[in-house]
Amino acid sequence: MLHIRTLCHFDSHGHQHAHEHACRHEHTHEGAAEPSGEQTLALMSYMLEHNRSHAEELHNIAHALAAQGKREAAGMVGDAVHYFGHCNDKLEAALNLVKGEN
Repeated sequence: MLHIRTLCHFDSHGHQHAHEHACRHEHTHEGAAEPSGEQTLALMSYMLEHNRSHAEELHNIAHALAAQGKREAAGMVGDAVHYFGHCNDKLEAALNLVKGEN
């Protein structure tokens, strides 16, 4: 089955743009037990910290690439870190909602 998703991204000037993304990814949870509220909270907390750790590693990679004279690649990784930050901000906002912290 083809799924259409609208994704938003920011360009190098900070302007937000939306585009559609089609994928044939099938995702089913048949027979899988739903995690408890406590498990969901723990998993979300873990994933946010895990993602932040990866963002920091990627930031360091961008600096290493720049030092190696690979400025275009460094810029692309830097952009990825920037977008990763936006994703982490959304995850943190969702986590706060789950915790009831708005």
